[in-house]
Amino acid sequence: MTDEYKNRRTFAIISHPDAGKTTLTEKLLFASGAIRLAGEVKAKGERRRARSDWLAIEQKRGISVTTSAMTFEHDGIVFNLLDTPGHEDFSEDTYRTLTAVDSAIMVIDAAKGIEPQTRKLFEVCRLRDIPIITFVNKVDREGRDPFEVIDEVASELALDVCPKVWPVGLGGQFKACYDMDENRLLMPGEDDESGHFGRVEQLDGVDHAKLDALVGEKMAAEAREQMELAREGYSPFDVEAFRDGSLTPVYFGSALKEFSVAELLRDIGKYSPPPGKQKAGDDMIAPDDKAVSGFIFKVQANMDPNHRDRIAFMRMCSGKFKRGMKLKVSRTGKALAVNAPIFFMAQDRQLAEEAVAGDIVGIPNHGALGVGDTLSTKDGLQYSGLPDFAPEIIRRVRLDDPMKSKQMKRAMIALAEEGASQVFTPRLGADFYVGVVGTLQLDVIEARLIAEYGVKATLERCGYETVRWIAGVDDDVNDFVSKNQGAVADDRYGSPVLLARSQWEAGYAEEKNPKLKFLKTRERV
Repeated sequence: MTDEYKNRRTFAIISHPDAGKTTLTEKLLFASGAIRLAGEVKAKGERRRARSDWLAIEQKRGISVTTSAMTFEHDGIVFNLLDTPGHEDFSEDTYRTLTAVDSAIMVIDAAKGIEPQTRKLFEVCRLRDIPIITFVNKVDREGRDPFEVIDEVASELALDVCPKVWPVGLGGQFKACYDMDENRLLMPGEDDESGHFGRVEQLDGVDHAKLDALVGEKMAAEAREQMELAREGYSPFDVEAFRDGSLTPVYFGSALKEFSVAELLRDIGKYSPPPGKQKAGDDMIAPDDKAVSGFIFKVQANMDPNHRDRIAFMRMCSGKFKRGMKLKVSRTGKALAVNAPIFFMAQDRQLAEEAVAGDIVGIPNHGALGVGDTLSTKDGLQYSGLPDFAPEIIRRVRLDDPMKSKQMKRAMIALAEEGASQVFTPRLGADFYVGVVGTLQLDVIEARLIAEYGVKATLERCGYETVRWIAGVDDDVNDFVSKNQGAVADDRYGSPVLLARSQWEAGYAEEKNPKLKFLKTRERV
């Protein structure tokens, strides 16, 4: 069996909105040589858009609302990078993405420290024992004291911390970053008035006289004292502690100006774990298992509007996949010939002839695959851990032009398959309801209905506040459904849900029907 998977590094970038996550994604691609021109997220005029934000609403607002997958190679390592939405309204997409990675980079704004969404995403990583690398961004702007930021990471997230790259000055006094492992001073280019990273000075250590000459005696003395305190006061780096999720290496830098980005990329390759075992029911499937297997963690429609395509993103878990293979879909039991699998670099594509554990493969399909599906050459295999969450906002879809009901139905089915929003069909009536986590998702749905399907619709209040999946013995479920037709709908997979007008009503239904379970969270099987 091949051990190619050992040179794979599959990781996500997580953060609070506006911490600089998408910029860091792009600069990692630039540092690896995967792209030649780094575009800014909010570029002006004809300047290039960020490579990983390809949806029109993302480019307009300068935020990420979907997960982009990018595969690139650097120094003999194949990196699979997943850029996740930072906005909390799209947290479901991020949670599912975190099931597909082996490590994560947590981006923190140097001025703001740990923000609520960062904390939530970190907790998801902790539940899954995902190793975390911390990147403290925007050190070239006015920010908090480095010790204050690093202590907050240690105390609030209960992690050991190990500084790897330290800032020499902050904000208006920012001079450089110091690579503490390699004793390299990362400085702005000599003729670059914008202050972008451009040259490296190799030193013999922090006491090297060259440091004084390069950044000034006062700044050098302050940096030496800080780094000495940091070395003495924080944990030494231990790769096993990092990989088991108890220690995080910390890099101070600027994604926009490219400070510490190459060092971050170097150490992801050096220290982040290769693909490990994945849980499938009661079994743990090893990456070198002979059977080819993987699971779908995301479906995206219309990535290429010219072709009205639908791509399922599969995380490879075991075996060596070859183009043209037939894989069985666990949910339906049907075999699917994967004839045109693709690797992504943002919206650019390349045919995937082979893939191994850790790789993210795009599979074009027309509704055959949904989020949570397992594909395998082995019968009965089902990977676990991909949840659906009860939506916090429910809206009725009202079509402006009744003649476009077929297009709307097609659009609703496509949106449901993606898993970014949930679609429910009531047992009584012909309406569609959409369920989302946050209001920004509603704007995205309305924008996509017009842009991708030519359907103008209004998402209006419908009196329902949440849903609960109804679980139990078939006879008991059927009995409840038949007696409560007006308050029951089906989800995309045909599973019955209770439409509740309030959290209290959902709790009351559970109290009155002790034989049934009314679930807020459900794994797709």
